[in-house]
Amino acid sequence: MNNKHTSDEPDVIRVIIDELKKVDEEGRERIIRYISDYFGLGITNGSRPTSSQQRNLVNASPDDRQPTFTDRAFLSPKEFIHEKQPHTGVERVACLAYYLAHFRDTPHFQTIDISKLNTEAAQLKFANAANSVSNAVESGLLVPAGKGKKQISAVGERFVDALPDREDAKAVLSRMRKRRSRKKPRNTKKARQVTK
Repeated sequence: MNNKHTSDEPDVIRVIIDELKKVDEEGRERIIRYISDYFGLGITNGSRPTSSQQRNLVNASPDDRQPTFTDRAFLSPKEFIHEKQPHTGVERVACLAYYLAHFRDTPHFQTIDISKLNTEAAQLKFANAANSVSNAVESGLLVPAGKGKKQISAVGERFVDALPDREDAKAVLSRMRKRRSRKKPRNTKKARQVTK
């Protein structure tokens, strides 16, 4: 056994604790669970520590807290999809895109990333993943991110946040459609006359 690894552990622990002080309580749990999942340590499904245990662990004060990317605790892809209950392929794509952005630090992705995450989430295979992604773009839930990649749109984020409440999710889409219909078409007869 290499004693060098053992002797480094206190320093690594200090660095981790110092870094965890920079995020809020939910952020700490999410980070710890993500790291555990990443290294396959099998401790992410244990009982959640209480707030006081977490505070004692990192000795953080409320002044040290900074906002994090998302306020939710870490969920596996399977848990997240189960929680959101998407009804269509397009909705599932939006949920997977949200998961990539919020839980995998992958805001820009390709169709293959969606397909792989779909498999990891133990979902039925898409009949045509590229088609489902294109339909999600058409519906406004995803937008192009350059170099052939996509990202979840602001409307898409609000839509997924609203799920599984179908009424709230429909309301998000309804507001988006109203905004789109208010925009004047660029190539109207009147617009062409003005430019002459």
